[in-house]
Amino acid sequence: MTTAPSTAPGEWKITDIPDQSGRTAVVTGGNSGIGIATVEALAAAGAHVVLAVRDPGRGEAAAKSVAGSVEVRRLDLADLASVREFATAWKGDLDLLVNNAGVKSTPESRTKDGFETQLGTNHLGHFALTNLLLPHITDRVVTVSSDAHKRPGTPRIHFDNLNLAGEYDPVKAYSQSKLANLLFTLELQRRLAAAHSAVRSLAAHPGWATTDIQRHDGNALTRTVVRMVGQDSRAGALPTLYAAVQDLPGASFVGPSGRGELRGAPALVGRTAAASDPVTARRLWTVSEELTGVTFP
Repeated sequence: MTTAPSTAPGEWKITDIPDQSGRTAVVTGGNSGIGIATVEALAAAGAHVVLAVRDPGRGEAAAKSVAGSVEVRRLDLADLASVREFATAWKGDLDLLVNNAGVKSTPESRTKDGFETQLGTNHLGHFALTNLLLPHITDRVVTVSSDAHKRPGTPRIHFDNLNLAGEYDPVKAYSQSKLANLLFTLELQRRLAAAHSAVRSLAAHPGWATTDIQRHDGNALTRTVVRMVGQDSRAGALPTLYAAVQDLPGASFVGPSGRGELRGAPALVGRTAAASDPVTARRLWTVSEELTGVTFP
């Protein structure tokens, strides 16, 4: 079951972001789509923003268009060695980590560590990155999920076959990875609270945003409909930005406030019962630790 969304007061906009001077943020996948829109907004508000990207060349090209303090560092979430390298190189405090990067509806494939690509990139890579960086994080972690966790067919975590070997379906795999994002957010917040940490774990979803992540979605007609109905990347970034800077409770989930959560101003939104299950969240955490070799610090 889902709960009814609550609308954000005053139709919150990018111009409502408070001064971010003196703060440092990391945005994974920060070179395109919602990622670069998030980088632009945070940098414009005064933050120093690190674009954590798989292709530094594309990252540098994107960074040139940003007004503000930014830098580019290599991070391949589909390669745990790259994740460890990025985290090991980090020095000093990190106010905000935005787990934004992702892949969607890709043909069946594996990461360098043998994980199904969507689960490995969208969840396991960010799981490892967050835990490795957590000793440096001072404020919050925002993980970008999707309303795909609500798709028909009751998405679940396939613990008996996480790679979906022999039953792979790109939509099923994507939905599993986005459900994993929400369960990760929930269990991370539980662990932070138990450790009496001031750090908060939150999640967001962009609604229907027309970005390059949808290049594998359906046919040309489907993609055309998304472009007509959806919102642009700057509007799609609003829920992430709202979760990143507003004073919200840990484990909050932010999405568009419009009908069907497809578009509109950011607001607190509901999630499915499967995405709210603490038992499943703890089980997924344990499995993720075993698969990545990374534990809660």
